[in-house]
Amino acid sequence: MVIQGRFSFNEMVTIANSCDPSYDGVFFYAVKTTGIFCRPSCKSKNPNKENITFFQTPEDAKRAGFRPCKRCQPDTKNFDPKLAIINDTKAYIHSHYKEGLTLTKIALHIGISPYYLARLFKTHTSKTLHSYLQHIRVNKAVHLLKTTELSVTDICYEVGFQNSSSFYHAFRKKTKQTPQQYRRGFSHDL
Repeated sequence: MVIQGRFSFNEMVTIANSCDPSYDGVFFYAVKTTGIFCRPSCKSKNPNKENITFFQTPEDAKRAGFRPCKRCQPDTKNFDPKLAIINDTKAYIHSHYKEGLTLTKIALHIGISPYYLARLFKTHTSKTLHSYLQHIRVNKAVHLLKTTELSVTDICYEVGFQNSSSFYHAFRKKTKQTPQQYRRGFSHDL
């Protein structure tokens, strides 16, 4: 059932485009071209006005044939938008760790300011984005040292480090040994 009365169509479009969490649960919007419905706070790309329709409940949107957004999870009661941002950020880093990732590039993908993302990530994970990225890269390097014959230099670039100096520093910080020492120690354990 489409909402009538409380807000005008244009007011709801403005609220949805501003990603205002104070209206979560008051109404839900659906995008006709994607077949997806969202909370007003969803950080997904703003749809064209002519492609939006509004619903009072998630059930109404589902009955109309729309499926819930995976990002804002409008059909769940305990949705935490900050946790969703953290999870999206981690997923993006895991998928793109080989690239030259920067705070700005990650924040642009997530759709929030770099400063807010850095602060939010540190608050919720106790790690900076940089240290989390280094952690992922070193773990991937450990896996490659154990399972391949690639040279240490090839592994360095394969996991996204821009130079061997930063690779050695990050690797030693986490494992307390150089990549060569790690590989030799691992091969003795076999």
